[in-house]
Amino acid sequence: MAEQNGIYSDNANDCVDRVIERVGKRITLGLPLGLGKPVRFVNALYQRAKDDPEIQLHIVTALSLLAPEGSSSLEKRFMGPFARRLYGNIPELAYARDVTNNRLPANVTVSEFFFKAGSYLNNRDQQRNYVCTNYTHAVRDLMAQGINVIGQLMSPGAEHDRPGELSFSCNPDLTLDILPLMREREAQGTPVAIVGEVNSNLPWFGHDAAVPENQFDVVLADSRTDYPLFSAPQMAVSPADHMIGFYASTLLKDGGTLQVGIGSLGAALVHNAILRHHSNDAWQAVYKHLNVAEEFPVASESGGTGRFDEGLYGCSEMMVDGFLYLMQEGILEREVFDDARLQELINQGDISGQPSLDMLDALLKEGLIESPLRARDLQWLIRYGVIRAGVELRGGRLVLDEQLSVQADLADAETRQALAEHALGDKLAGGIVMHGGFYVGPEKFYQALRELPPEQRDRVCMTSVNYINHLYDHRFGNQRLKAAQRVHSRFINSAMMYTLNGAAVSDGLADGRVVSGVGGQYNFVSMAHELPGARSILALRATRVSRGETVSNIVYNYAHCTIPRHLRDIVITEYGIADLRGQSDEQVMLRLIRIADARFQEGLLKQAKQAGKVRADFKIPAHWKDNTPAAVRNAMNAAGEGDWFPAFPFGRDFTDEELTLGKALKGLKAATGSRRGKLATLWQALRAEDEEGRYQALLERMGLQRPSGLREKLDRKLVIHGLERLETPTPTGKPKN
Repeated sequence: MAEQNGIYSDNANDCVDRVIERVGKRITLGLPLGLGKPVRFVNALYQRAKDDPEIQLHIVTALSLLAPEGSSSLEKRFMGPFARRLYGNIPELAYARDVTNNRLPANVTVSEFFFKAGSYLNNRDQQRNYVCTNYTHAVRDLMAQGINVIGQLMSPGAEHDRPGELSFSCNPDLTLDILPLMREREAQGTPVAIVGEVNSNLPWFGHDAAVPENQFDVVLADSRTDYPLFSAPQMAVSPADHMIGFYASTLLKDGGTLQVGIGSLGAALVHNAILRHHSNDAWQAVYKHLNVAEEFPVASESGGTGRFDEGLYGCSEMMVDGFLYLMQEGILEREVFDDARLQELINQGDISGQPSLDMLDALLKEGLIESPLRARDLQWLIRYGVIRAGVELRGGRLVLDEQLSVQADLADAETRQALAEHALGDKLAGGIVMHGGFYVGPEKFYQALRELPPEQRDRVCMTSVNYINHLYDHRFGNQRLKAAQRVHSRFINSAMMYTLNGAAVSDGLADGRVVSGVGGQYNFVSMAHELPGARSILALRATRVSRGETVSNIVYNYAHCTIPRHLRDIVITEYGIADLRGQSDEQVMLRLIRIADARFQEGLLKQAKQAGKVRADFKIPAHWKDNTPAAVRNAMNAAGEGDWFPAFPFGRDFTDEELTLGKALKGLKAATGSRRGKLATLWQALRAEDEEGRYQALLERMGLQRPSGLREKLDRKLVIHGLERLETPTPTGKPKN
């Protein structure tokens, strides 16, 4: 079929030729964010533009992923071997590397609406070309850029008994909604080209993500050049992250809905949810040590402390790898269905997942079916597994098998007995435990997705981000359905800073520079205020190190905000939970000071009093001043013997050597954040020696065992000094999976 319709090619340059034939040399190329970029096609098109100045190429996308390189000489030495090990067989996005190095040709522009956090803070071109948009408005804004070519990495269907189909897999998020708009643009006389690039390493997902191959104008397919998928390595989860994840886990309600973002805070939440489910005694010990119920009543009111017996349902723009771990651990188990009335009956407890005569009666009472059963009623019942496949309606009678038929009247005693004995299904069918818009993660996550059994794969629906991120009606489901599915929603996202008046700073700085992007955060926060029983939870570490100094991430005010103060809800740091919804400004400020680091509480309170927002006689209670890193460590120890809060709860890509070196380099970077600190560190490093050879293996890993030249000799001394600061024994250097 593929060869007959002529859309397939095994040559990237041939695909570029076809695109230029269709749309000409003024190309505005829309690419999905993250993993879904068709690297071979994009690189060929970009190279063609570099070779032909007549081509005007504008690439509009988000989150262009590159292997890390490091900036300083030490960082480059550290990251080089790691990047070669993880990314050595993955073709690099040529345009993205040229963007990073400020080498784009004059006829090429790249605009992104979401950056990898901090990656372009000092890139003036990308700061100027950044497009600020909510995730759910991205399709509209991409179309406004005049996109005439779409490129997308696709999973082939032939290997999954789906010939003639392709799967958007990792990125149906925007493309599902933009494709029909592109075809409308084409019908109005504007030439367009939809390009797919097939890669058999991309896991297959059906449901909304699977589309006929004839939706594409060009498909690049050559299994000989399939490349591994770009992976995001697991990052360490700090003690502060673990405590944030612990507090967040107290707010999860069994039978509820979960959205969570990428990064160590998301990993901490998932780990603590698993801890609550499988090691509840240890989890409860920490809960009691922190006196959560009394200190933060919202945990008792909105959350829970027991196992997830009903299970959770995931509905998240990003399907992070944590959702897979929740599925494997039996937590991501609450199924939702694509019929609002059916879902409401399940929510109300009127029916269960086990088909029965009582279920048929409830469906009849609700008006979902009629009696006598009609053909469409039987079709509906079979679709959802209430009646087993193979039952037919002939001449007004239900044919259960070739020897048994009964009336289609559900009130008839004989019919009811026959249905109960021969026709009811084993369980409701078509349930989904996870709706996701895109995914990116570690390689072992991709491998696990590829190896999912069919019945588990069918419980995951990769779909449009516009279906997931807000409540408006969508062709995949209306507002009533979404509200029925998303009961007890907990939308958990991270912020960089939070102001005492209740505004979140998550995407940019006061001087206007963009750190990352709004993404879907605003959508989820807003949705939490619309859905009954839903809560928005913004998580942040209480402090950070800036220029060698520890500073508070809870600030009195800031000249930029991502989430306005009128949408304030729940905020979490490693020191607790601030329930801000419906509170007065004074209470908001005091509750935020309550979860700030003790070193900054008095300063914040002073500013609040000076502004007249907190009464003059208020004094900080003594137990608030326990908000220290030591208290965090004590809380973790309360779980008892055992490594209950590991730095890498889901495995890691770094070797033991690299972890040690990473800590040393991180310490050096913090110590040299100020001019004074830099001079002091250099002075101390000049005296550092490794006369006993304690750090020989680590220096070899950095390529500094035999330094030549002043730069290498200084780097060697800096590494030795950084390692001495750690005061840890020399590690083995073996990877841990």
